[in-house]
Amino acid sequence: MIGYYVHHQGAGHLHRAAAIARHTRTPVTGLSSLPRPDSWTGPWIDLPLDTGGTPTDPEAGGRLHWAPVHHAGLRTRMGLVARWIEQHAPTLFVSDVSVEMACMARLMGVPVAVAAMRGERLDPAHRLAYDLADALLAPWPAALPEPHWLPSWRRKTTHTGAFSRFDQRPRSVDARPHDRPRLLVMLGAGGADVTAGQLREAVRATPHWSWTVLDRTSWTPDPWPLLCAADVVVTHGGQNAIAECAAARRPAVVIPQDRPYGEQHATARALAAAGLAVVRHPWPEAGHWPALLDTALAMNGEAWSLWSPGDGARRAAHLLDGLAVRPTGEAAA
Repeated sequence: MIGYYVHHQGAGHLHRAAAIARHTRTPVTGLSSLPRPDSWTGPWIDLPLDTGGTPTDPEAGGRLHWAPVHHAGLRTRMGLVARWIEQHAPTLFVSDVSVEMACMARLMGVPVAVAAMRGERLDPAHRLAYDLADALLAPWPAALPEPHWLPSWRRKTTHTGAFSRFDQRPRSVDARPHDRPRLLVMLGAGGADVTAGQLREAVRATPHWSWTVLDRTSWTPDPWPLLCAADVVVTHGGQNAIAECAAARRPAVVIPQDRPYGEQHATARALAAAGLAVVRHPWPEAGHWPALLDTALAMNGEAWSLWSPGDGARRAAHLLDGLAVRPTGEAAA
């Protein structure tokens, strides 16, 4: 049995877990505060949120990321996971992503795989999780590694390339005639740094483009047809959004948002270095959009195959299955 912790911020962690679980031979139990997805076939443990109130010393003197003292939600949440580990004796625990969950599983004697993230991860908490992990799962290509990683991390890292829920799904074709190139803007469910006013100004500056915007209020559970129909995609730099754009092989403008540890900026730098996307930060002024979109339109979307080979979820599942094999003679309980 594999235990798979899914963080509740945004939708990317959930999509990644579901994509991997579809390919594992080992049964997978999801543990999350997010609702169980319809596509999830294994058990699912609902966890209470550990937010709310006024947190006290949540970073434990700088050694952790979120462990506020005397917090009922945190206590209940960690207790549920600990009891599940005790009762089911998983042979592997995947953290995507929580330093505290990774630490607790390892303290209970369970091997741990950590979903790695780009950015500045040399703080004490990240170093603790990455150091104790038996494996790091990096959903980006080995050809575009994360600089400044410790050699010990590199030795236990499996680079799967990016993957998404849309890998292997046929690209839909919209044969309807259209008089303007189509632009899809994906701002995501995790929040955006662009204002409604900035969007309106960009639309006014590009009357020869047809804009579709997906954000918190207009998000669709299945953006695949819109992705495939777009001539250019404008997206933030989150791992999942980039993976979905890459799966559709659409030219892209990537505008990284400010996130902890510079994750999206690190991803954007890798994309720019490989010539896979047009990268800008911050959101461009209105007058820059016409030339910016023309530059993106001229790019070859098939170049995304470097970033997203199409079998990343299978590679990740193969890694987890291998780690989850209990050594001969080891006691289950």
